[in-house]
Amino acid sequence: MGKIQEQLESLRNEYVARGVSNGNTHIADFAKGATVTDKDGKEWIDFAGAIGTLNVGHSHPKITEHLKNELERFILPGFNVIMYESYIKLAEKLAEITPGDHKKKTVLLNSGAEAVENAVKIARKYTGRQQVVSFVRGFHGRTNLTMSMTSKVRPYKLGFGPFAPEVYQAPYPYLADKPEGLSDEAYIDSVIKDLKNFFIATVDPSEVACVVIEPVQGEGGFIIPDKKFIHALKDICEEHGIVFIADEIQTGFARTGKTFAIEHFDVIPDLMTVSKSLAAGFPLSGVVGRSEIIDSPNPGEIGGTYAGNPLACEAALKVIEIIEEENLNAKAEQLGATIQSRLEAFKLEHSFIGDIRRLGAMVAMEIVDPETESPDKVKTSQIVKAANENGLLLLSAGINGNVIRFLAPLVITDQELNKGLSILESSL
Repeated sequence: MGKIQEQLESLRNEYVARGVSNGNTHIADFAKGATVTDKDGKEWIDFAGAIGTLNVGHSHPKITEHLKNELERFILPGFNVIMYESYIKLAEKLAEITPGDHKKKTVLLNSGAEAVENAVKIARKYTGRQQVVSFVRGFHGRTNLTMSMTSKVRPYKLGFGPFAPEVYQAPYPYLADKPEGLSDEAYIDSVIKDLKNFFIATVDPSEVACVVIEPVQGEGGFIIPDKKFIHALKDICEEHGIVFIADEIQTGFARTGKTFAIEHFDVIPDLMTVSKSLAAGFPLSGVVGRSEIIDSPNPGEIGGTYAGNPLACEAALKVIEIIEEENLNAKAEQLGATIQSRLEAFKLEHSFIGDIRRLGAMVAMEIVDPETESPDKVKTSQIVKAANENGLLLLSAGINGNVIRFLAPLVITDQELNKGLSILESSL
């Protein structure tokens, strides 16, 4: 460990809040594509992508070159004070690329949690109702409201109450919970039955403003629902005038092999929340959806000082161009298939590898006790730690902390990918 690394790590321990976590304690100095280099010149292959924020990779040349020019124009005039083109153009582009041919509008914000919070505000304003439904194992942020909507107690909720009222968590299908002897189809039918009962026993649908669902649960462990379940949920929303909100913060912008994950399910949401890979690392989020719903709040009731920062908007416009020009939806599917194939090979050698699942390049591998098949959080932590020590940025997830998730940039080269998978193999 170099002297600069030691000094900065010491300063971090002295001055940075303990509650901020670090999966890797080295200090980044340079990043390009899917490789990060630290202050001592050591390289890491990035399978984390800043938790799904870098689908177009680190420092994409098209973005960096564009922003060098844009930086000299202005940094922030404040959209609430005086408008600028990039905000308006991005709103137009998001209306074009999100599902559905109905009229859409957008409000831009800063973070994923902020987007979810504002989506709920908008739905409440539109419906005149208060109740919010999220789902077991879901994650939506760390603000008071989004923390209330989040399922995992540790580390997100313990000791931070009281929580926001009128938030309820509905069942979400997870085949790992399927009773022995029950077919997949029968299990999905039983969860749909539980969902319908939820809208009788727990909430009255006439009082529900919105349901907020991740088309693939991210922090929950990359849980992929059955299409039949999503359709059943949408039918309930349609019947009772409930706003259907797709949380695409981690799943959006080509991660799943389609521009948005909800497209896999042939359902058109009323509102969508977007962030993370929207702006290639710049803080930016948004709520996109039906104009009549988005327009429910009066002027001044939504937005913020930094919301829709012009440089972030310019980056986002380039991200959308890159997704189209470099055909990242197809690349996501290829990348995911390659990772899955290698993981399946590892599974033949290691009995502690459980379920492997993916949608596009959103790939997960469960780590279990070979004898009981129960979640093995300790082994998972050991693998992630070993990978990070040996040059691979890797993340875990899941309500039981036993899921290794793969969020490598979609522009990763074959060389980077093979190197990363080799490090993973040696870390198992």
